[in-house]
Amino acid sequence: MQWKRITAVAATVMLAAVACGSPSSNSGSGTNTAGAGGAQEKATDATAKGPAAELEGAKKGGTITVLSDVTPDTFDPTNIYYVDGNQIGKLMYRALTQYKLDPKTLKPILVPDLAEDLGTPSADGLTWTFKLKKNIKYMDGTPVKAVDYAYAIKRSFAHDLYDAGPTYQIQFFKDGETYKGPYGPNGANYAGVETPDDSTLVIHLAKKFNDLPFYAAFPMFTPIPQAKDTKKNYEQKPMTTGPYQVASYTPGSELKLTKNPNWDPNTDPVRYQYPDAFDFKFAQDTLKVQRQVLASSGPDANALNYSNLDVSLYPEVKDQSQIVKGFAPCTITWPLDTRKIPFEVRKLIAKAYPFDSWRKVSGQAPDSSIPASTILPPAVPGYEKYELPGLVGTGKGAEDPAVAAEVKSELAKLGKSNFELSWYYSNDDPIAQQVNQLRTQVFTAAGFKVKATGVPKAKIRTLTGDQNAPVNIGKTPAGWCSDWPSGTSWFPVLFKSDAIALGNSIGQLQDKSLDAEIDKVADMSPDQQLKEWSKVDKKILQDYLPAIPLYYSASAFPVGKNIGHAVNDVTQGMPEFTSLYLKQP
Repeated sequence: MQWKRITAVAATVMLAAVACGSPSSNSGSGTNTAGAGGAQEKATDATAKGPAAELEGAKKGGTITVLSDVTPDTFDPTNIYYVDGNQIGKLMYRALTQYKLDPKTLKPILVPDLAEDLGTPSADGLTWTFKLKKNIKYMDGTPVKAVDYAYAIKRSFAHDLYDAGPTYQIQFFKDGETYKGPYGPNGANYAGVETPDDSTLVIHLAKKFNDLPFYAAFPMFTPIPQAKDTKKNYEQKPMTTGPYQVASYTPGSELKLTKNPNWDPNTDPVRYQYPDAFDFKFAQDTLKVQRQVLASSGPDANALNYSNLDVSLYPEVKDQSQIVKGFAPCTITWPLDTRKIPFEVRKLIAKAYPFDSWRKVSGQAPDSSIPASTILPPAVPGYEKYELPGLVGTGKGAEDPAVAAEVKSELAKLGKSNFELSWYYSNDDPIAQQVNQLRTQVFTAAGFKVKATGVPKAKIRTLTGDQNAPVNIGKTPAGWCSDWPSGTSWFPVLFKSDAIALGNSIGQLQDKSLDAEIDKVADMSPDQQLKEWSKVDKKILQDYLPAIPLYYSASAFPVGKNIGHAVNDVTQGMPEFTSLYLKQP
């Protein structure tokens, strides 16, 4: 999932700020390796029905507390794209489809959620019809209507208001590039969606989109009644269809959820409603809350943290069952604004990067941070390993005096001595401060001028999310998690020229020939795409270098001793919140 998109909120585990993800590999405890999972099929089950089978030993009651060092920027379903917002949103919002984890293997399977099926395409692939489940209600007891799904889709085109959400609809849906949402004079008239009756949703496309059922799992496809749309204030009291509803929300600080009395488990093949409530506390100190969770003293036994355990805390782990491990279909990078940094300078930045020391000061653990050399991670179909000189995720970089001198000399030859590198960092996060200090020292030694701007952790997603921010490194997305298991959810949305306007660009690339090549592969059949995306992957790094690959991420997050069924959801590399319970409520 764009992600899901990554920020440098906390240098310790940028995965917690990634955009959405897709199925990858098996989950659970154990050591993660780069090749684990491998390319795989897009597993689906169009016949899945509710209720989800009860979990052995599960109990009802109590409150689960989530102590998060990162801060989701939104809980508006139209605007959610980071993996944490998406996973938390799964407690509140049901979409047309959803991923269900196989209870034995934890393999993700795409199943119908609020739709009766996974959609039916027309012969030309340009029209999809979804039959909708009947008698679905919002948390206040009012009925969900077919027009509510259509309105939610229309709402997603108001990208001036909802600038952080997914954008495939703009690229693929009929009139997606010209329609601007439901709020203008002609906003009610959109040819891309229709509701011929109360239980049918029809989506019209501008071009074939075989992966639409996978895209339909995003919160963007949750129903929203037009009369309840308060635009930017909607996240304060959204109309929820999942097992929980918003009790209170203080942006940047806390989200409290309580049970939705009108959630019907008989219609839901994925979710449970075991705890009475969830309390999410954001912008916490990473090391402090992870120590609290590991100690599990008093109420902290009912808590968890969804960032990977800081490497410095591994000696303090007494019970390995408190560290939940698994894979994530994500690659973390250090983006370079190609509009502002010449290609030859970008190559020197990569040569100078202190990979080994960065891994140490940023708290990367070997089983959750695997050195990367490609854009696609090993768990995504289409991945093929290759290594370009200096881009293998390891090395001293300009910490080696000889390399520093070489980079400085090359900058002088290019007439770029003291070329300024600028970025934001979280000045209220000790690990981010350490990373900033390392980068500043190393790049200064290599002959660059460094301008690092410290900002509060709670604001960094907004600042780095501006594609035209007055910095030339580290804009988001700073990495990516697969929106679904295909390179189609990577290259068109990240590296085409229009990705800048859509807020998704890694490196702000603008190249028409690359656009054409990406479009050519995207128009191929899924099987043909698997053979071609790896070629596009290598071409982008070799010919453009819009970012420095840092690592393929995996999960290793701490949970309290009283937390039951704590498993890694490989679709996002996050805890599967909807199946958690307390062993002793």
